[in-house]
Amino acid sequence: MSASHVDADTAARLVADAVTAPSMHNAQPWRFLLHSATGTLELRGDPERAMTRTDPDHRALHLGCSAALFNLRVSAAWNGLGTQVALLPDAGDPWLLATVALGPPTEENHELAALHDALRRRHTSRHPFGDERIAPALLDGLRAAARLEGCRLTVPDSWHTETVLALVRDAEHREEMDPLVRAETASWTTGAPGPSPTTTTATATARGDGIPAAAFGPRSSGAATAPVRDFGRAHPVPGRGWAVFEKHPQLALLGTPTDTPADWLRAGQALERVLLRATADGLATSMTSQPLEWPELRWTVRDPLASVGHVQMVVRLGYGPSGAATPRRPVTEVLEIR
Repeated sequence: MSASHVDADTAARLVADAVTAPSMHNAQPWRFLLHSATGTLELRGDPERAMTRTDPDHRALHLGCSAALFNLRVSAAWNGLGTQVALLPDAGDPWLLATVALGPPTEENHELAALHDALRRRHTSRHPFGDERIAPALLDGLRAAARLEGCRLTVPDSWHTETVLALVRDAEHREEMDPLVRAETASWTTGAPGPSPTTTTATATARGDGIPAAAFGPRSSGAATAPVRDFGRAHPVPGRGWAVFEKHPQLALLGTPTDTPADWLRAGQALERVLLRATADGLATSMTSQPLEWPELRWTVRDPLASVGHVQMVVRLGYGPSGAATPRRPVTEVLEIR
């Protein structure tokens, strides 16, 4: 595929779509550099936005950045451009996660462009979901989405789902006992409301990152731990409601056969493809990563009856509110053009 000239406005549109991707605590640990002469974009990780306590090997950072990479591919396809991606192109520069050559449309453009409408409708939902079970055909479509990115999505049966939920509770207890983890989470959380149609400029949070109170969702009033992270523990919000979460959450495990940085980059793209496909199919989604942040728990998350070697993310699926939008940094902060 030959390179194509990309002007600053086009690059800004692509990156504006890319950064709608999810990332751990909405830290948005990505930077983009456009080489105008060649039409090539660099995706770089931002070490200043790494979670040093809960993500010391930067696995989650890779997942978030590569979810943005997938969104970039979707946006390019929507704008009539093809992409040729090279992962980890320079062994001497570990923060250079990928290069993207932009050029004429490719065979995958139609399928990628079809997901564009879901980019800004996909939000992490920390609300209860309904009891309606997801149709097997929809689950098959999500499995296929993961396979297209070289990963595997498995749906654990009820007994292993209970195991995963128990690991979530274990991870939460470990967080409560670790002041460094609590401080790290609190630093990316704010009790101020996020931007909304009823939020004035004066009361809206000035931050363009992190998790605002509007995205916390309700507290769980049931005996069991809710299958979502409760960011309200770091910043209690007066008047925050209570709700009973689903008794039998519908979970899916996204995994890779090995566990290298390249696997993490493939997994992040697969994760975003699954999330966008789910959104397009009318499903609400959230992610549960707490047990994956503790090495002694992570191995147990894998389903022993499935052939997934390393779980990269636990995805919760169902029917319910789509969740509140979280803030994004302006494109001018994350895109450099040369």
